[in-house]
Amino acid sequence: MRLTDLNILLASSSPRRREILSMVGVNFRVVRAKAEEKLYSTPVETAVKNAEQKVLSVKNELKDGEVALSADTIVVLGDEILGKPESKEEAVEYLKRLSGRWHTVITGFALLFPNGKLISSFEESRVKFKRLSPEEIEWYVSTGEPLDKAGAYGIQGIGALLIERIDGDFFNVMGLPISRIYDILILES
Repeated sequence: MRLTDLNILLASSSPRRREILSMVGVNFRVVRAKAEEKLYSTPVETAVKNAEQKVLSVKNELKDGEVALSADTIVVLGDEILGKPESKEEAVEYLKRLSGRWHTVITGFALLFPNGKLISSFEESRVKFKRLSPEEIEWYVSTGEPLDKAGAYGIQGIGALLIERIDGDFFNVMGLPISRIYDILILES
């Protein structure tokens, strides 16, 4: 079985996740998840449980033979989850805190198979930001890119200029650890 032989129902409105699936040649369609993201006791539990709730929210939308896929990506600095900033000021604050430091990106993902089997897991990557000047932070925030992204940056866009180093899966940082997902899909198909 090849990944391109599968039909995926993507329970996500993320353009980055669509881009990754398109890049690897997956047949997919998008249905927006109907689950509200919540905070749980740990960052990993938060990412995984949110992904599970999203995939389960679209189970009635599945067509014959489709596998539903959802994901939830969070940025963790120390023990704190940095969500999507609610304002330009909050984006500036997040970026000041990330400047020159390592943080962790966790993507929880869930797969719901035609037989009803639910498999969920997560991937972690570490990311180090360059030291950023106040001017660089203000400029980046003025692009608008950080305002709808966890941790106030997108590695696949202008935010790539802020990154000094990655330890782990680049696509995880982008929002979908496609290699791990591929392994599970092939094993289960």
